[in-house]
Amino acid sequence: MDQKVQKNEKENVNEKPHQAIDLHIPSNSSFNGDFLKNKNDTSFFSRFSVLTRFHAGYFRISLSLCGQALLWKTLSEPSTDPHALRPIVHVLPSTAFILLWSLAFLSLLTLCLLYITRCITRLNCVKAEFQHHVGMNYLFVPWISWLLLLQSSPFLTPHDKGYEFLWYIFSLPIIVLDIKIYGQWFTQGKKFLSMVANPTSHLTVIANLVGARAAAEMGKTECAIILFSVGISHYLVLFVTLYQRFLGGDSLPVKLRPVFFLFFAAPSMASLAWDSISLRFDTSCKMLFFLSLFLFISLVCRPAMFIRSMKRFSVAWWAYSFPLTVLALAATEYAQEVRGEIPNLLMLILSVLSVLITLILMVFTGIKTNDLLPHDDPFACSIIVHR
Repeated sequence: MDQKVQKNEKENVNEKPHQAIDLHIPSNSSFNGDFLKNKNDTSFFSRFSVLTRFHAGYFRISLSLCGQALLWKTLSEPSTDPHALRPIVHVLPSTAFILLWSLAFLSLLTLCLLYITRCITRLNCVKAEFQHHVGMNYLFVPWISWLLLLQSSPFLTPHDKGYEFLWYIFSLPIIVLDIKIYGQWFTQGKKFLSMVANPTSHLTVIANLVGARAAAEMGKTECAIILFSVGISHYLVLFVTLYQRFLGGDSLPVKLRPVFFLFFAAPSMASLAWDSISLRFDTSCKMLFFLSLFLFISLVCRPAMFIRSMKRFSVAWWAYSFPLTVLALAATEYAQEVRGEIPNLLMLILSVLSVLITLILMVFTGIKTNDLLPHDDPFACSIIVHR
């Protein structure tokens, strides 16, 4: 009897209809339900995920390559010093420089197209980047890269009308960003320089100095002096602020410590800009060059400071290349002015070091492609646009 009861109970359980479970997506979800219709199609999601994690910091790559193109062009120019070491570069075929310039141009163009796409599809991320104390400084980098590429162009000379037109196109955004960011430094409490200052703030100075050098090459001395005065005055204030270690100095993540190399990039570029304005590497240029050389040695003597940031490859490593390239450019002009074995040797060492670092970074970038867009990038914007 008991067995019959248990058998009937089991049959009743099996006869009960299964209850349907409805899955409701909250209305405030980051993604629309249309994104989840096809679970096997992940290309749309991955493509937009890349645009979300992509940011202006990736222009470090084009900045380094454009700087290398300018260095190679400078080294390949005829030298009046019979003991100069620059003729070593003449061993390389001219096509090598054309290929390097083309690579820099294609990388910069690709990054610009990606960033324009990001501005269209991820506008909230771009706005957040503009408010970030590190991200806003990298908005200068595309225009710095274009100006460097213009100065190293094998197809245009400073006397061409196209050169002047492009200089205006690339310099005007820098002036607009100057008015916006420099104005925030002394008018808005949360954006005071003492609150947001960090090594990447040197990029705002470098942008003005690069523009000043390009203007001086065209013969527009007044425009060059205006940009130089704006850049060098803010550099002095920034240099003192960073040395005093206000709140902004401790707000830089460990992974971004390679940007400390920008400390000596600014005075190096200042020496190059003033060299083009004054038409000679005078005492002021030498003072700026020696300052940058001292800062470079001070950082190199502290490798423990960068060890933690070198545990895993990231795009921040590209911050090593450009400052070394600018320092090598300044050493080249110094060797041209002073003329001697020691200045020439210094120029050779810095130039070779700059080229080697850039080549190593290119190899690592090609090998470690999976680490180019990490999910834990401290600089990436974490905002997802609501549709």
